[in-house]
This record gives sequence, structure tokens and C-alpha cells, in this order.
Amino acid sequence: MGYLCCNLRSDGSWISDANYAEPGKFIVPLGTRVVVRGFGRQRVYIELEDGRRMALGNDYSRDLELEAFQRKYIVPEDPRKALATLPATARNAVYSARITLGLSREQVAMALGWPIASENPRSDANIWRYWLGSFEPFQVYFDDAGRVRLVEGAAQTLQRVFLPQ
Repeated sequence: MGYLCCNLRSDGSWISDANYAEPGKFIVPLGTRVVVRGFGRQRVYIELEDGRRMALGNDYSRDLELEAFQRKYIVPEDPRKALATLPATARNAVYSARITLGLSREQVAMALGWPIASENPRSDANIWRYWLGSFEPFQVYFDDAGRVRLVEGAAQTLQRVFLPQ
């Protein structure tokens, strides 16, 4: 048993590491308890605490071994414990699947999911590239201390992923 590291979007049966916010998808919140039920071709089969079964798809991070991919998304400690210590603005941003200035890389991942490894091979990079949808890219810039200093993208995308302070 473990916990989802991050807010992940699903159509009810599938969660992709791209984590697109497409019509019909809903957020499975970070901290949701899950049990790994098995592995398939680029898939980790999970059961949520409410009994729903889904596949967590390693669609764009295939340079990661499936077990490493699973450990990245299913963590042993409930991430909500770490969030409880943050200021209200940061907590609200993460719980609403958005980010704000000053968040750490881990907190950005909690809010938006990990950026796909095929485009972001190093998690310590100063720029993470995300897509809200196939044609909605945005970038998160970190300062030297690893905190969000800037988020760039189209205005309509930023309205959905950025929470001003």
C-alpha cells in the first residue's frame, strides 16, 4: 500500500504520466491510498481506496524502469502531511492542482504531477516543461534554491495552472 504522490487526472480507468486536463477527466487527489495490483506493458495496475481500479500509464517516461516509475508516483508517506506545514496560499494552490511562486520542486510535482521524463530528464533542472493538453505547453522556472520564480505559457493556460499570491 502507498499514496499517490500528486494530483493525477483520470478518465476513470486510465491515468497517464502526461496528466493532461482534457474534457471528461477528473483529479484523483494526492494522498489517495492505493494498492498496486500488478504490472503490464508500461502500466502499473492500481486499486484506489474506494475500490476503483485504474492503470497508471508510463506513456512518456519510458526511460524509467516500471518499478522506478511506480515508486515516483506511489510513495510510502502521505504527502498531505508535508503540505499541512505550508502557508495557506501554498496549500490552496497544491490542493487546487495549481502552483504559486515559492513552491519547491516536490510541491510543484504534488500539484501538477511529475513532468514527463522524456522532456525533463533531470528533476533538478531549473526549467520543467509541462502540457495542460496536447497544444497547451507551459514552463515552470526555478531559482537556485529550487523554488518557483516564474511560470510561462499562454494566458488561458496560466489561468488554469497558476495561483497568484
